[in-house]
Amino acid sequence: MNVQSITKEQAWEFRHTVMWPDKDFSYIQLKDDPSGIHYGLFEEGELKSVVSLFITGDEAQFRKFATLKEEQGKGYGSRLLEEVFLKAKNLGVRKIWCNARENKVSFYQAFNVKKTARVFTKSSTCYVVMELFF
Repeated sequence: MNVQSITKEQAWEFRHTVMWPDKDFSYIQLKDDPSGIHYGLFEEGELKSVVSLFITGDEAQFRKFATLKEEQGKGYGSRLLEEVFLKAKNLGVRKIWCNARENKVSFYQAFNVKKTARVFTKSSTCYVVMELFF
């Protein structure tokens, strides 16, 4: 397994394929993508998982974390997340956070990411703001 920076265009293609294949391509593009750091996990040259990191001062948000459906449960996403946390910490980030889908809270808790009291619903999906301090 190899984690490396990828282009925003690679992230877009992956997001479109994995997360929202039925949406228009522009739907998967974030206005902050040009300033983000996009990471991909590769296995034998094939992109298996992606995440985008957005740093502001000593705080970062990770977004659009996705793994190919047929590759989920094999540890790719976990390895990618561990690497991104390490990279963020090495870049001086003291707090990293995400908007976690409610059904994924336990996944993030395994990495010591804590639930906050902030919750919201978007497009009929419930999200919990979760954070980790280094």
